[in-house]
Amino acid sequence: MAFARVNGVVIHHEMRGRAGAPAVAFSNSLGTDFRIWDAVVPHLENDFRILLYDKRGHGLSEATPAPYAMTDHVDDLAALLEHVGIARAAVVGLSVGGMIAQGLAARHPSMARGLVLCDTAHKIGTEQSWNTRIDTVKAQGIGAIADGVMKVWFTPQFRRPENAAFEGYKAMLTRQSVEGYAGTCAALRDCDLTESSRALKLPVLCLVGDQDGSTPPDLVRSTAELIPGARFEVIRDAGHIPCVEQPEATARLIASFLGGLPA
Repeated sequence: MAFARVNGVVIHHEMRGRAGAPAVAFSNSLGTDFRIWDAVVPHLENDFRILLYDKRGHGLSEATPAPYAMTDHVDDLAALLEHVGIARAAVVGLSVGGMIAQGLAARHPSMARGLVLCDTAHKIGTEQSWNTRIDTVKAQGIGAIADGVMKVWFTPQFRRPENAAFEGYKAMLTRQSVEGYAGTCAALRDCDLTESSRALKLPVLCLVGDQDGSTPPDLVRSTAELIPGARFEVIRDAGHIPCVEQPEATARLIASFLGGLPA
């Protein structure tokens, strides 16, 4: 396990793949850690240098006091890239990770050579919806929202009681830090990337599971239409986390996009 204090916070991270190859950073969703990419990375590590990390307040990274701003998460990633010696990377971000990716490209444009925006948008949720979630998890814990979250994360087929992986991912959610979870909810609540993402000038691929109940296909499509030249693809038989439910299809689309990026 590797840890680094960057931008004032300790971040857990891991390097995989081929040294000297084009770099790719993966940014995970709210309530998860970087293990959500475990079935995708093996399809890419022969051709790319890969950075995986747990964002602030998630996984084994430090949970600083809430609330957070999206710029905190963006600057954490920028500092981590600098720490591991990556000057420029493609960024693959899921949900809030996709907002971090958009923010990096806008705030630190020289560091981003392309974006894969998975199940995300330029604006997610409303002030009321995020405040309700923050209040609930602070009062009752993340377990109080777990069943509802699972329904939008995964398809009914994945949520079968006999599927051990489903129980594992539910445990991943409920074992996150309440401080980190609520802090990142605040970052999502306060973030509107509409104008900065409209101004992006780099290759972008937008992906979404066809049964995503958190950032539905029409919302992700609206982000693709906002960003000049962005591609839009739907992954069948997947909810909000297609890298778990359909890792091969997800990896195939990511690899094809990354392979076509300018040097």
